[in-house]
Amino acid sequence: MSENRLIYLPLGGAGEIGMNAYIYGYGRAGKERLIVVDLGVTFPDMDGSPGVDLILPDISWLIERRDLIDAIFITHAHEDHVGALALLWEKLGAPVYARSFTANIARRKMLEKEQPESVVNTVSIWPEIVSAGPFEVSFVPISHSIPESSALLISSVAGRIVHSGDFKLDKTPIVGEPFDPDLWREVVRDGVKALVCDSTNVFSREPGRSEASLGDEIEALVASAPNMVVATTFASNVARLRTLAEAGERAGRSICLMGRAMRRMVDAAIETGVLTRFPQFVSPEQAKDIPREYLMLLVTGSQGERRAASAQLSNGKFQGLELKEGDLFLFSSKTIPGNERSVIRIINQLSERGVDVVDDSQGIYHVSGHANCPDIKAMHDLVKPQMVIPMHGEHRHLREHCKVAKQSGTKSLICVNGMMAEISGNEPRIVDYIDTGRVYLDGRVQYGAMDGIVRDRIRMALNGIVIVNIVIDDENDLLGEPWVELRGLPEMGSSDSSLVDILEEDLSQYLGRAGLKILRDDDAVEAGLVKIVRQACLSEIGKKPEVSVIVSRFS
Repeated sequence: MSENRLIYLPLGGAGEIGMNAYIYGYGRAGKERLIVVDLGVTFPDMDGSPGVDLILPDISWLIERRDLIDAIFITHAHEDHVGALALLWEKLGAPVYARSFTANIARRKMLEKEQPESVVNTVSIWPEIVSAGPFEVSFVPISHSIPESSALLISSVAGRIVHSGDFKLDKTPIVGEPFDPDLWREVVRDGVKALVCDSTNVFSREPGRSEASLGDEIEALVASAPNMVVATTFASNVARLRTLAEAGERAGRSICLMGRAMRRMVDAAIETGVLTRFPQFVSPEQAKDIPREYLMLLVTGSQGERRAASAQLSNGKFQGLELKEGDLFLFSSKTIPGNERSVIRIINQLSERGVDVVDDSQGIYHVSGHANCPDIKAMHDLVKPQMVIPMHGEHRHLREHCKVAKQSGTKSLICVNGMMAEISGNEPRIVDYIDTGRVYLDGRVQYGAMDGIVRDRIRMALNGIVIVNIVIDDENDLLGEPWVELRGLPEMGSSDSSLVDILEEDLSQYLGRAGLKILRDDDAVEAGLVKIVRQACLSEIGKKPEVSVIVSRFS
């Protein structure tokens, strides 16, 4: 029996939706040559990661094996698949391969982070092959909600893997290649050992709808609006942007794109030839001079992002344009779980302005880019893999996907982030567990989820903070009284006295009683002051705040 093995290891995207990062390897155990599929991000929220800009997969395991990495492959240009590339590439150093549109977006990201764009290689579709160590990899067109999305055919001496990427079975996607079952039959003709497959919509029992099914409904809605129309969708959904823009154009409206991400996606699609037809659009400056009834804005922020155009418009003016009573705002998108509160906040702010909001609660103005359960089954039937490993989904999605596979007699395995599966044999099995997690991008700095920075922010947000200042001279005598500053705490306590006065009095009494042994030891002083502050605050306001003690010594 060969000592070599074929492995699959998700570092992100398995057990969650977002932050996709998958590893395949072949070779002797612990010495496998590796390829990386996707390096994506997920987005923070104020509850769990306040102040954080982006969340990246923890690739420590991969960095330790940098010399074993032969290539990085990007399946498509969604942020949860390509968003971390420029932020992590320097730590990996491997060549990057993607199709034309995705490569265009990847190069823009590399330039923004002052990384070499030359490492991003543009690849054509199957049957073109990229040789990467023990693997031969081809990009196989598959429909999704962004142009040139691709599955990967990964071939090795131990068998062939189909990594589905994000997909749906759409024969009329408006922009990009339609799903071609004949092409796929040719691709998988020689057999497939493992299908590593998107699980996002496995609980949706109805067949998925085509992007082309939306045009008439959107056009009718836009045509019926008496005042200005604003529509938001995922900036990367170029097909939807074209459908919206064409509906506005046919209704006699000028189209204005608002939001850097949206303009970047449209520019990339035009540059790469993916988008051959798109209505002419005007700048926000030009839009200010157009009568409202003849104007349609396409804006970013469908998920309630605080700095995106949708949120800015709901708060007031944005780039000189303002929503008014009787305007129409369309959410041509689905709210990703976890973003509901942010989206509802924007909807309510729009309502307060008298804006009529139309969402997709009835499924009329949006279709998902992910395969529903019948389409997942159809993919299984088409590929006929020896085994199925679900990915791109929360644990409940992966588990349900395993059930679907096993119903048809196909071996399957739940493999979440950090689980290494060997797929060399006749069925998949877990052979190792890798420490993995999340890395926060905070301004220009990256740090781990276990470093305590975000934890401290949450504690300060929940409990407030007290800052205590004292001055001690070279003879260990207190110079003056301690003084206190409050942040995020009420000024008055339950005794109807100033909380600052109460704390300063209690601290003065404590320091007056403290002996020389304590006063000459900064750590002992700090411990004592923290204890006094927390006890007094618990008594006065029912909370134990965070306490910061500053001891200044003068000689």
